[in-house]
Amino acid sequence: MKVSKLASALVGSEIIKIGNEVNELKRKGASIANLTIGDFDSNIYPIPTELKAGIVNAYNDNQTNYPPADGVLQLRQTVSELLKDRFGLDYNTNSILVSGGSRPLIYSAYLAVVDPGDTVVFPTPSWNNNHYSHLSSANVVTVETDAANNFMPTASQLKPHLKGATLLALCSPLNPTGTMFAADSLAEICDVILAENASRGADEKPLYLMYDQIYSLLTFGKEHVNPVSLRPAMREFTIFVDGTSKCLAATGVRVGWGFGPEDIINRMKALVGHMGAWAPKAEQVAMANYFNDKTQVDAFLTSFKAKIQASLNALYNGFIELKKEGFNVDAVEPMGAIYLTIKIDYIGKTTPEGNVLKDSNDLTFYLINKAGAALVPFSAFGNEHSMPWFRASVGACSLQDIVDMLPRIKNALSALK
Repeated sequence: MKVSKLASALVGSEIIKIGNEVNELKRKGASIANLTIGDFDSNIYPIPTELKAGIVNAYNDNQTNYPPADGVLQLRQTVSELLKDRFGLDYNTNSILVSGGSRPLIYSAYLAVVDPGDTVVFPTPSWNNNHYSHLSSANVVTVETDAANNFMPTASQLKPHLKGATLLALCSPLNPTGTMFAADSLAEICDVILAENASRGADEKPLYLMYDQIYSLLTFGKEHVNPVSLRPAMREFTIFVDGTSKCLAATGVRVGWGFGPEDIINRMKALVGHMGAWAPKAEQVAMANYFNDKTQVDAFLTSFKAKIQASLNALYNGFIELKKEGFNVDAVEPMGAIYLTIKIDYIGKTTPEGNVLKDSNDLTFYLINKAGAALVPFSAFGNEHSMPWFRASVGACSLQDIVDMLPRIKNALSALK
């Protein structure tokens, strides 16, 4: 069957492939700690009780017709106030776009500013920018980061690649690493972007920054920073991606929002409208009411973040203990999001059955089968298969699942030669 070149060349999600394998083994009775999907087990991490009741009430109030193309006004007003209160950002309702989660926002941002053949720059590891670049027929430039800077890109790493580029895609806290920009590092990147734009003629397209801060309310002892607060001149070049999926464990509720230059947001609104990628109206109404009560939001975040941090710390401390015992592993201290960055440097080792672990995929499936531990290699985020770093997502596991898993990992690694 003949299909489009775009469809035939699109690569599926490596994370979903691993997740499917895990689910199949679990159906057969295997006990596996699934640290793959960036989602939550809603039995462990339910959405706020007040939000759930608000959604039900909105449906009972017959809030079931099409929402406005840019989102229910009440929610956009709430988001405008939230941005002022939480981040010191002043964006009116015409500069805010609501959609069904953050993915339509990211895709529409790409389509709004990137023409076929334009250059998009993003660091690796990063989430899905390779796929959105493919969907928009962009020329891709990846910038490999390293553990020395917690896998966050620096201005000096990015600068050589920004000449003539149309879009720079950044995320903080970062999926997949759970690490964050410090204010000085992000400010230096902003200065490079501003200098690049100052060098362009009036007939040239600017260099835009897409700044994904969907995890901005899930931080642990670190302050989230953003480009516009650090450098107000970045306002005309910065497209923000944000929403509720992660900070409220509400991935299935599908309420995200973007904000930025009003003209760009209007273009994105038209694109999201043609996709029909709106958030359901009842959920929008409920979310507006929920976020209007800051006390209940803060109470939920305090409890929720404590549970997430306990799981991340247990995993981090477990791997640091293995490192102290002489295992060739490491981990980066968690800063935000629901992810831990783990190094398991056992590529090239031989299993008890005599099989050589040739790359990170082999090691991934060895740990699934022998340790009941499912991680995602950084190859799923744009790095080489020879890279021994992995993402662990704690949202779908209990703290006890993680505690029980660590001895199994120790035994599985001990068996390698």
